[in-house]
Amino acid sequence: MTRLEFSGLDQYKEVFTDEIFAKVMVNNLLFMIGTVPTSIFLAMYLAIWLNKRMKGSALLRTSFFYPTVIPLIAVANIWLFIYTPQYGLLDKFLQMFGTSGPNWLGDPGFVMVAMIIMIIWKDAGFFMIFYLAGLQNLPRDVYEAAVMEGASPWQMFRHVTFPLLMPTTLFVMIVAITNSFKNVDHLYIMTKGGPDNASNLLLYHIYEVAFTNWDLGKAAVLTVILIVVMLSITAFNYLYLDRKIHY
Repeated sequence: MTRLEFSGLDQYKEVFTDEIFAKVMVNNLLFMIGTVPTSIFLAMYLAIWLNKRMKGSALLRTSFFYPTVIPLIAVANIWLFIYTPQYGLLDKFLQMFGTSGPNWLGDPGFVMVAMIIMIIWKDAGFFMIFYLAGLQNLPRDVYEAAVMEGASPWQMFRHVTFPLLMPTTLFVMIVAITNSFKNVDHLYIMTKGGPDNASNLLLYHIYEVAFTNWDLGKAAVLTVILIVVMLSITAFNYLYLDRKIHY
């Protein structure tokens, strides 16, 4: 009969010395840096633009929000068609100019950029809704005073709109960072974490270790690491950034 023995911290030591784990963490960091700031600023720009009274604004809001309601697996299949070499929509567009793109999902140098662009396209409309709600609750008298003082649109954004939207930005930032660590569906459909783990992210790595390699002990350690990372980021945002906003 096999006797089970507690391994202590050996499993953690094995994980932290694993080259694949190190690469996955770097990938996730780059993925977060690539998606979070761009998605937030794009969403803020779209919200400010669409908050103005103009014809077709309701249709534009719906169009930008629509990618959010599409399941991520469906989004992955759409972009898989866009990125397909030679026959994909992107390469067909480039061929109109007499050129062709790389193997977007098969080249380690381009696959992460391709993933980042896809997630920005999906998430920006979702974050835009929060900024629209925040903009509609801002006091109008502040803007009227800024106009009377002769403030330019950029000055009003920098000194009025952006500071007043900081609580919304904090909330959106936490959601965006969380999303950057929990995306897994598109990797399963599009790259399986490849090529050579160039697009592998932490949650998909956990899935591979648990259900492909059946190393449940290592998967449990990776899950603990994921939880600690998410709790640390959330605590920093609330305890430090939230204090900066209010004080």
